[in-house]
Amino acid sequence: MDLRQLPKVELHLHLDCSLSYAVVSRIDPSVSLAAYQRDFIAPARCTNLADFLTRAPQAIALMQTESQLRLVTEDVFAQLARDNVVYAEIRFAPLFHTEKGLTPREVVAIVEAAADDAAKATGIEARLILCTLRHFDEAQSLETVRLVEAFRGTRVAGFDIAGDEAGYPIDAHVAAFHYARDRRIPCTAHAGEARGAPSVWETLDRFHPARIGHGVRSSEDAALLDYLRARNIHLEACPTSNLQTNMYADYADHPIDRLYRSGVSVGVNTDTRTITHITLTEEYAKLSQTFGWGAEQFLRCNTNALQAAFIADDVREGLLRRLRAGYAGLS
Repeated sequence: MDLRQLPKVELHLHLDCSLSYAVVSRIDPSVSLAAYQRDFIAPARCTNLADFLTRAPQAIALMQTESQLRLVTEDVFAQLARDNVVYAEIRFAPLFHTEKGLTPREVVAIVEAAADDAAKATGIEARLILCTLRHFDEAQSLETVRLVEAFRGTRVAGFDIAGDEAGYPIDAHVAAFHYARDRRIPCTAHAGEARGAPSVWETLDRFHPARIGHGVRSSEDAALLDYLRARNIHLEACPTSNLQTNMYADYADHPIDRLYRSGVSVGVNTDTRTITHITLTEEYAKLSQTFGWGAEQFLRCNTNALQAAFIADDVREGLLRRLRAGYAGLS
């Protein structure tokens, strides 16, 4: 089975952590391949999530103008096309890209327009998720969620919180998630990555997201798994990234296979194509080699992801037909 040719869905992908060397060197020709490998890509094993995240500022610094943002967006779509991704949700924090004078609203408009152009050019259906960060204050989180509202009806489709889960409490962000809930803005939230099941419980209780970014440490609490199954809350799993942030000793220790077999809705994602230095096809290969996953498991995970995607039902049905057609006859 040619894993590259399988149609794929990716819901958890950070724009500012997925710059190829080709686009980095185009934006800043002074960055050598050796420097890129040293400064943009993290080692296979970081100390923790906070250590992992220290690689992000190098890329963010190259995403501060309209032309830079467009180039990076186009580059990510080219990567998705090589992976045969049929649907993607790409997330970024607009407030990170204002160092050279762009307003957050202008940042969103630029990325949305670039994503729209790239989606039409590649045939990849895509949506954007705007992120607040754990270390942001309440005003910054509210500003971000209001941008999601302002761009309703475009490719901007949802709201997220990312960042150092273990280093910052969630109190400052409750108001933003309440704002989103009151206005029916779809939400996901990073949890169960740097902290365990209690972090997922807290996030579900206070934010009420439809999905959890990562969330794989939910496997540590049987009652939480029951809760996730009962409410069909999707987990955006990113196995290699989780090993890189020192959550598990070995790929075989990662709970994605146990979660899948338990009936929890789970999908497969790269998280950060640069920092983690992985493609979705390579992630599939690891799952195949480690857990014996094949077409049945990948189809189910991709179907799970589409069912949880922040899209209209007619778009979802079309993508499901496209997905099933791609897997027809495989075993």
